[in-house]
Amino acid sequence: MARDQKYDILFDKVKIGPKVSPNRFFQTSHCAGVGSERPGTQALFRGTKAEGGWGVVFTEFCSIHPESDEFPYTSARLWDEGDVRNLGAMCDEIHKHGCLSGVQLWYGGIHSPRLESREVPRSASCLPSNLLPARTVYAAECDEDDIKAIINMYVLAAKRAQDAGFDLLEVTGGDSTVPIQFLERRYNKRTDKYGGSLENRARLYIEIMTALKKACGDTSAITTRFELDTLQGPHGLQAKDEGIRFVELMHREGVCDLWAVKIGDYEEWGEDAGTSRFRKSGWMLPFVRETKGVVGDTPVVVNGRYTSPDDMVAVIRGGIADIIGAARPSIADPFLPKKIEQGRPEDIRECIGCNQCVSKFNQSGLLNCTQNATAMEEYRRGWHPERFTKTSDPCSVLVVGGGPAGMECARVLGERGYDVHLREAEAELGGHLRDVIRYPRMNEWGRVTTYRQLQLSKMKNVEVHLGVGRMTADDVLAYGADKVVIATGSHWATDGLGAEGHGTLPGCDASLPTCLTPEQIMAGKPIPGERVVVLDGDGHFTGVSMAELAADLGKKVTLVTNMSDPAEYSQFTMEVQNNKRMMHEKGIAILRNHWVESYENGKLTLFYLYRHGWALTDPENGKMPRREGTDVTVLDADAVILVTSRVPNHGLFAELRQRRDEWEKNGLQAVYRVGDCHAPRQISDAVFDGHRLAREFDSEHPQYPLPWIRERQLWGSETVPALGDRRPVVEPAV
Repeated sequence: MARDQKYDILFDKVKIGPKVSPNRFFQTSHCAGVGSERPGTQALFRGTKAEGGWGVVFTEFCSIHPESDEFPYTSARLWDEGDVRNLGAMCDEIHKHGCLSGVQLWYGGIHSPRLESREVPRSASCLPSNLLPARTVYAAECDEDDIKAIINMYVLAAKRAQDAGFDLLEVTGGDSTVPIQFLERRYNKRTDKYGGSLENRARLYIEIMTALKKACGDTSAITTRFELDTLQGPHGLQAKDEGIRFVELMHREGVCDLWAVKIGDYEEWGEDAGTSRFRKSGWMLPFVRETKGVVGDTPVVVNGRYTSPDDMVAVIRGGIADIIGAARPSIADPFLPKKIEQGRPEDIRECIGCNQCVSKFNQSGLLNCTQNATAMEEYRRGWHPERFTKTSDPCSVLVVGGGPAGMECARVLGERGYDVHLREAEAELGGHLRDVIRYPRMNEWGRVTTYRQLQLSKMKNVEVHLGVGRMTADDVLAYGADKVVIATGSHWATDGLGAEGHGTLPGCDASLPTCLTPEQIMAGKPIPGERVVVLDGDGHFTGVSMAELAADLGKKVTLVTNMSDPAEYSQFTMEVQNNKRMMHEKGIAILRNHWVESYENGKLTLFYLYRHGWALTDPENGKMPRREGTDVTVLDADAVILVTSRVPNHGLFAELRQRRDEWEKNGLQAVYRVGDCHAPRQISDAVFDGHRLAREFDSEHPQYPLPWIRERQLWGSETVPALGDRRPVVEPAV
């Protein structure tokens, strides 16, 4: 199908310095957890996006020198020829599809942990890192020779990037890197020509860009990613003050071939990658809209979690930007541009803004995606987001349960050519997401369901049966399917069972009117009284959502958690600050590191997890080997909401396994389980579980994953660099 003509503008070519992008789709730099150490994963992950139509595809942040060692967080690196070789594979994959490759050149200054290199970074002033205040991370203050050395580091890394095949060389003036540490008053305490006035503080940033333009600008585009507003008020850069004034200064120098603009510094990274709970598509526009008017014909890239081509066209026709930038939407659907080009935007697998992707990076892990189970699996498992190996044995498969895992399993089985029946007890697909999307501001998570619902409806070999009620083992055995996949999900514990002590909580019983689970609340069970306590032993979004929901009903709410932060996982999704702001605004009290002794007669008795003494005592049976504390805190609680743990709904699977001797006479060959009924996990894991089983359905034991490629250095192979190699020269001659 031909694309709608109103989207033609998205496929215009755009000149970027000496390079030309084939369209207006631009995958801005984003973390993935692969860096230079997993070249195959990096190459196929980014290359798949180029295949899917992203005209420009960037690395994650790329360290230019061992002084900017971000370990344990995984950056790309351009430290030596080994990195050139490994990142070259990524460039090759991108170029296969006629697209441009970009690298973000990064020097972290005072924010570099340096846990591998142990080198000393340099910065505008010798200050402790405000991002890592507990880790004793400082940088040395630069003299003018140090400044020249930093510029030389950028140039040397840029030349390596050219050798690897990169087309765009981006200096990041985002995330509080060293150009910003010179530019911002709060970091720059200097009194020389690099401190004081805006012009002086901008000097290093402009000198870096000028040096790259001179050294590499004839054949490479020299670009920058700049945070117009750090969201720190007068304490930092502001869009309508020094943010836009810096753009004017840099533009006058004529050294920047493209501006990728953003908001939020390193502390407020969660506002650059805003979640759908707090930020809707296009939230940055008020901060960045003036850039284009300053830089004229120089292309401007704007991000905003755009998934709608209509929104993209509006940004371009509105004169705000020339190019649509994306990180998370390109992860959720690497083929988003192709689907618009092919006239099928309804098939776009839209980002839900959950930040599972970045949460894995923030745990020093590999990126994954709730919507796209193939992300990061393109090389190591050989998966492609749009192509599926057809089965040679198209047997019939019954999938019981239409939640995230069941829907995804049925979708992929259908793509592979199986005869699939997906049966859901309730009248709608979605499983527990039917509740989740009704939590405060969680509606975009419904895209997990709507995407799969549409894809399933297009397959003639897939039937979806809704509202059939819960299937019994007798129902399954009599159904006549060759194979069965159980995807019956999980439920919240009704007795307070959780991680703290792994026991039930005395007096907590959701069969009582004063104790409630999230499912019960969403099903209409009333929250009695005025004083409500949410017991959050889960630490993700449900506890804080229940607290907000109750507060919105006018309740006086206290959130009690055994963890050190409310919704502690939101540290990784970068929502922790806004969760705390929301709770403060709505008057929700927080009690950390406490748990329950008992709940009786409207009194919730809590204990502090660390109430026992620090000194160890001699061991004695039946006693704690510390001075035992007995102090408690008692809260008045008319209602207690139990968000303590989830329990798998594994009864159907267990009964079918017990009745294996009946399988053969009913023509049943195998029974598998996926998702939360196997073990409760995050939605991204449930979707992956269903996807993987379906991909490997014709393997010998599909319940258990096949081996995947592990990228690591094997003993005895060459090392780059080798001991004794000369250190690259960046210091100015003495």
